[in-house]
Amino acid sequence: MRMRALTALFALLAGAAVVAPAPAQAAPLTRVLVFSKTAGFRHSSIPNGIAAIQQLGAANGFSVTATEDAAQFTTANLAQYQAVVWLSTTGDVLNAAQQSAFQSYVTAGGGYVGVHAAADTEYDWPWYGELVGAWFASHPANQTATVKVEDRGNASTAHLPPTWSRLDEWYNYRTNPRSTAKVLASLDESTYSGGSMGGDHPITWCRTVGSGRSWYTGLGHVEEAYTDANFTRSLLGGIQIAAGNRPADCRPETGYTALLDGTQASLNQWRQAGPGGFTLANGTLTSFGGMGLLWYPVRTFSNYSLKLDWMMPGDDNGGVFIGFPDPQGDPWRPVDTGHEIQIDATDADPTRTTGSVYSFKGPDTAARDAALNPPGSWNAYEIRVTGQRVEIWLNGVKINDYTSTRAIANGYIGVQNDGDGLDINYRNIRVKAEGGQPPATDLARGRPVTASSVEAGSPHAATNAVDGNTATRWGSAYTDPQWISVDLGAGRAVSRVRLVWEAAYARAYQVQTSPDGNAWTNIYSTTAGDGGTDDLAVTGNGRYVRVLGTQRALTPYGYSLWELDIYGT
Repeated sequence: MRMRALTALFALLAGAAVVAPAPAQAAPLTRVLVFSKTAGFRHSSIPNGIAAIQQLGAANGFSVTATEDAAQFTTANLAQYQAVVWLSTTGDVLNAAQQSAFQSYVTAGGGYVGVHAAADTEYDWPWYGELVGAWFASHPANQTATVKVEDRGNASTAHLPPTWSRLDEWYNYRTNPRSTAKVLASLDESTYSGGSMGGDHPITWCRTVGSGRSWYTGLGHVEEAYTDANFTRSLLGGIQIAAGNRPADCRPETGYTALLDGTQASLNQWRQAGPGGFTLANGTLTSFGGMGLLWYPVRTFSNYSLKLDWMMPGDDNGGVFIGFPDPQGDPWRPVDTGHEIQIDATDADPTRTTGSVYSFKGPDTAARDAALNPPGSWNAYEIRVTGQRVEIWLNGVKINDYTSTRAIANGYIGVQNDGDGLDINYRNIRVKAEGGQPPATDLARGRPVTASSVEAGSPHAATNAVDGNTATRWGSAYTDPQWISVDLGAGRAVSRVRLVWEAAYARAYQVQTSPDGNAWTNIYSTTAGDGGTDDLAVTGNGRYVRVLGTQRALTPYGYSLWELDIYGT
């Protein structure tokens, strides 16, 4: 949220070489060692890889030493490098003393970058297996496959599209690294033949090892990879991450549910409150106008971890909202009842800048500044809500911890579009309800539905209430009573009914069940409906569920229902 005018503009620089910006307070990246010794199969692409890394170094201010001499692996020699690239090494390439020196180097804070056959190396050294993340098992013939980019906030993958088709030699691995590393990209095994990892096939990942960091990619077999700008930019990001020159969240990530996965279908589940909104292209939301809020009305969350990627082109503004009730079309209601986790490049008030709980608590500025990627680069938030406690991580670094006095323990989440000229991008929004159950299946979704009437001359058919599209609705005739009924297809034990009303809501209504669509039993009734979202805990049994409206809140109109969701077993 921005309460003042813009005070600065950022120029965007472009050039032919792959050059990435570095954040203020980033660890220096001045020297990189490239190690390409082979004791087994030797890849013809090794000279291409060395040349590409040398070009990356020349363009990004670090020198590159290439060697196949394992005697370089001494404590004193390794200390001069911020990262060591194992470029398609194979077999047993270090002796015991050299292994000890390299292990000490990494655990003390040095960086490891493994490329392709680095996973086909040092099978008798258990620590190296942990470092690389997974050892090579087999591969089919070279072929084109689709890479799915899972982390689009990481410096090595943020530039890539959601899916990336390319030719390479695709390794299968002996184990799946997902439980011990942050998977950045994976293979779609349905797009090629010979994948043997059961559909979950990581291909690029990173992890923390002691005080150091490991980054690995299975790409890089073919010679032409090293003239592919997308691949070399990914490799540059991997070197920078391993060296500590770019922040990255390399913690393993499991158990998250996508709320916005970059598809229009997922965006259709969200609703805009207030002016402006967002466009969707290349899996990315881009704001326009405002001040408004795009919020997720499907369910509230409690005791959860929320993750998303965001990017400001320049001195712009946005925010992530948590713990608020149904805004009922008013974007200021979440401001007053929930909390905004702020995104703002330059606000002088520390409680209103990036990483703050807006107007309540500023971040640890030193930790924030060290972790923050600059405008024009992607960043990643994790926001963890446990009861009233709010913890915030930026690119894997904890920067804020605040205990709220507001009733935020159970509420909705959303992202802000602050206004014209205050541009913000979001993508890859996902959540994990820690210790809870995954979101229940809506039994009404796509089921046959009937209604007493449809508003004359309108497209507001009864099916709109169960189509999963939060932008379509059922509208009735302008009389009482009216009803809408869903056939669940079989007898169900109904435990929850969720109604999302448009402005024309029911003042008085009942929720009913029936075994045959004729004899109805009330399982909920009210004469004091106030619109918005009614999330009802109920107990009932039947194949059919009906909402019977007996008194309209707005008598010039009918009943208008965005969503009718039914849960149970």
